[in-house]
Amino acid sequence: MQIAENLKDIQQKIKKAALDAGREEDSVRLIAVSKTKPLELIHAAYAEGQMDFGENRVQELREKHPELPEAHWHMIGSLQRNKVKYIAPFIYLIHSVDSRRLLVEIEKQAAKNERTISCLLQLNISDEDAKSGMDESEAQSILEDIDQFPHIHIKGLMGMAAFVSDEGTIRNQFRRLRMAADTFRNLTHDRIDMAELSMGMSGDFEIAIEEGATMVRVGSAVFGSRFYP
Repeated sequence: MQIAENLKDIQQKIKKAALDAGREEDSVRLIAVSKTKPLELIHAAYAEGQMDFGENRVQELREKHPELPEAHWHMIGSLQRNKVKYIAPFIYLIHSVDSRRLLVEIEKQAAKNERTISCLLQLNISDEDAKSGMDESEAQSILEDIDQFPHIHIKGLMGMAAFVSDEGTIRNQFRRLRMAADTFRNLTHDRIDMAELSMGMSGDFEIAIEEGATMVRVGSAVFGSRFYP
């Protein structure tokens, strides 16, 4: 099946990029971006051992999770505060926490569901107005106030590089995210560990891995061309 071949190919590229960067080959996790993809393709990927799937729409998460509850479902797109309640009972990791107000709502819904929700703080590493995310000072302020969020575990950071062809620009933006994580590691708390750097997509994940990514978000290389229902 093509899914199996695609997964094998992308996993080999991820491992090679990690080894070339002097890292362990299993130090980077593939988040298969399954947005707009039909369930049969997701089941096929899961059958091949793919555990982590990324979605950017709450409605799709709500529809897909019951069909494959054993998988790890990641929210990677912009998340509206009024929709947090729909994914709070099951979400594995929210990558896209782009404001304090959103984190306040996640805390509220996590408490209602009596669970701790793992999150990444999204930084706007490209400084583009069209991209979501906070700056380093806002992220640090949130981390310093982590005791206000007893049902939140900050696992690390997420960022998106600019859609440009200049590799140096992309590399510098990923490096900015890594340097922010290095700085935030000075904030010691049992619900802050900065273990994860979610950065890199189909076109730039190898650069991201060289700069320290622990999660790469890849869709088209796994599932093929985008499927619109």
